[in-house]
Amino acid sequence: MSSFCVDNRTSSVTEIILLGFSVTRDQHICLFTIFLIIYILTILANVLIMIVVYCDHHLHNPMYFLLSNFAFLEICYTSVTVPKMLSDLIAQNPFISVTGCIIQYHFFSLCAATEHFLLVIMAYDRYVAICYPLHYGSTMTLKKCAQLVFMCWLISAVSLSAPAFSVSRLYFCGPNIIDHFFCEFNPLLQLSCTDTFILQIIFSFLAWVIILGCLICISVSYASIISTIIRIPSNLGKRKAFSTCASHIAVVGIFYGTVIFIYLTPTVTAPFHHNKAVSIFYILVTPMLNPIIYCFKNESLREAASNCMYRIKMFL
Repeated sequence: MSSFCVDNRTSSVTEIILLGFSVTRDQHICLFTIFLIIYILTILANVLIMIVVYCDHHLHNPMYFLLSNFAFLEICYTSVTVPKMLSDLIAQNPFISVTGCIIQYHFFSLCAATEHFLLVIMAYDRYVAICYPLHYGSTMTLKKCAQLVFMCWLISAVSLSAPAFSVSRLYFCGPNIIDHFFCEFNPLLQLSCTDTFILQIIFSFLAWVIILGCLICISVSYASIISTIIRIPSNLGKRKAFSTCASHIAVVGIFYGTVIFIYLTPTVTAPFHHNKAVSIFYILVTPMLNPIIYCFKNESLREAASNCMYRIKMFL
């Protein structure tokens, strides 16, 4: 097929069909309703965290500054793919231009990579706070946190520049069907008539370096944190120290569990139709669960959110 397509350059593909979910019309409406509710709750919950952190001066510290940036990233992360998926479900219009598909892939990859790096920074923040509490104020300033967040975005953009440029140079001549609900790397490459062997190696290498590299950094940080907590003499001190990082541990566990399944398992053993359910979980469900986990595990954030809601209620 590839050799035929390269020679038949007159049949260039301009649109790609996203098959989405193979369900009936009634099931489409049901899925649209469920996903729309989850998406709205996700946006509202993460926006609430950003507002609460901004309005409550008690939360103007590095930990909550990073959390508010994480909430903003979650909004970007889910908004890259979900609106198009909802549109396809309700309007039955699964077409997307090749350019639009590539752009969606670029922004999704950028947000995903940035989330890995930001989770590392959040783990480092907890590491300094628990292992070196006397140096925390001088080590983790708001200015330094802002610089670290900027570096997360910059490193992600730079590291993904090579595959991003390569994908933008791909040639598509048919078929033009992706068995997914958004433009992901592997199914997109399978449609290309260009030789993608080198590009697949580059992407696989970057995926392993970013995903496993960040996971190792987080694991090392929490190994040191746990070691420090164990040496705390009082049970109250241990519980207090652990409570400051319990929510982050839960978020990391959920996030990496699904990402590793998608990107670090061979595609031959994990077909696209199997990956759809997992993709829904880490694209739609996880961003909704994260603010719930943080509010449930973090008493200060929970109290601040309650006070904020009370002030809004009184204002109305």
